[in-house]
Amino acid sequence: MLLASLMFSIMGVCVKLASDHYSIWEIVLSRGLIGMLFIIALILVKGGTLKTPMPRQHVWRGVIGVIALSLWFYSFSLLPVATATTLNYTSSIWLAAILFGAAWWRGNTRFDWGMAATILISFIGVMLLLQPSFDQNQTLGGLIALASGLISAVAYLQVRHLGKLGEPEYRVVFYFSTTSAIAGLVCCLLLPGGGIPFWHAHNVQGVALLVTLSLSATLAQMAMTRAYRLGNPLLTANLQYTGIVFSSVWGILIWQDQLGWRGWTGTAVILVGGLLATFYNQRQARPQTPLRAEKPLV
Repeated sequence: MLLASLMFSIMGVCVKLASDHYSIWEIVLSRGLIGMLFIIALILVKGGTLKTPMPRQHVWRGVIGVIALSLWFYSFSLLPVATATTLNYTSSIWLAAILFGAAWWRGNTRFDWGMAATILISFIGVMLLLQPSFDQNQTLGGLIALASGLISAVAYLQVRHLGKLGEPEYRVVFYFSTTSAIAGLVCCLLLPGGGIPFWHAHNVQGVALLVTLSLSATLAQMAMTRAYRLGNPLLTANLQYTGIVFSSVWGILIWQDQLGWRGWTGTAVILVGGLLATFYNQRQARPQTPLRAEKPLV
């Protein structure tokens, strides 16, 4: 998940820079197409197949993921970037709430309260770092960003479910990339102000940004898929907050952003929350020392 967060932060930097050259839907289309080509090349080198016994699950995961991504991008036009990002990162809290509700419904009273507490700690760090704010006319944007966080949580659980069913990471990412490419193409052609995608002037910088953001997004998706398949979902969701720390570092290096004392405090709180979650998960997973067998009497 740490690798996924780093790759997503690189993708975010490239999206911000590429938006000067391309529309958001062209970026979504490029991300999907290049992701598909990357997976096909990986299969040719490493082996594997795109044939899946569960096409409906892939379609559902792709649709949910694209909706969450689209709502998040749209919320940027209605809210300050910090506010939209903070509300989208409530996905970890929504994830904890869904898991708690599912455990309660099944009559399982053993919910991982300690891990859920570390998620709350990290979210407090996010609020300190990003310092979100609202105006009176931003209620709709806030609801849309919150919805993107909720739907993202559902998408992460779908990723984990596909992994538990035995679907390899490359196949999960391929079908999500396919859905993204289709959605990007349809929106380019049908939405007002759109048109034939990429039917305009290009330059080396813009093309390089598209390729970089698409490859980093594909690698991030594969790492995130494996993390949710193999790890504790609450721990994985908590470590996802480190993406904000990586993004803040890029902001300092590229745009000379100034964090201030609240930003640095929030960064420290996020890191502490991630460390606590990792420590707590390791302690919970540590096997008990077996009793030493007695020597036979005969």
